[in-house]
Amino acid sequence: MKKLALILSTALFLGACGGNHSYVKKGELERTLDQEAINKRYLEALGIGAADSTLTNGTQRKATSRNAAIVAAQYEMLSMVKGVELEGGIRVERAIETDSVLQTKIDAAIKGAEIIKSEWTNDDGCVVTLRLDKKRLADMMGVKFK
Repeated sequence: MKKLALILSTALFLGACGGNHSYVKKGELERTLDQEAINKRYLEALGIGAADSTLTNGTQRKATSRNAAIVAAQYEMLSMVKGVELEGGIRVERAIETDSVLQTKIDAAIKGAEIIKSEWTNDDGCVVTLRLDKKRLADMMGVKFK
């Protein structure tokens, strides 16, 4: 796969109606991306990927930008998960240091996150919203969140 021209990512914790909001208006990315408080049930991450400008086929441009957006959203989701506080007062990031299997479980959970929405811009860039159920994540990790 050719190198992508640009990958941007932004993490969002969205409310209960997360995933229904459109970040692309009239083919353009909104200038402001609203961020809300942490939802009790879900973690949601937004990834933005740009199309490879050397590709001339629209389908290839859309596919590469979507793949880039998914990777960017997964990266942001990982950052969010590492910051979640567990019962006992430690963060997931700290727990990973003492439990090597935990990182594998987290990676699997993030790769299994639900793709809520994929939106394309006029220049074939893509905005992807991922959602991860916190209860499912806690069960997979074998932990309880605070």
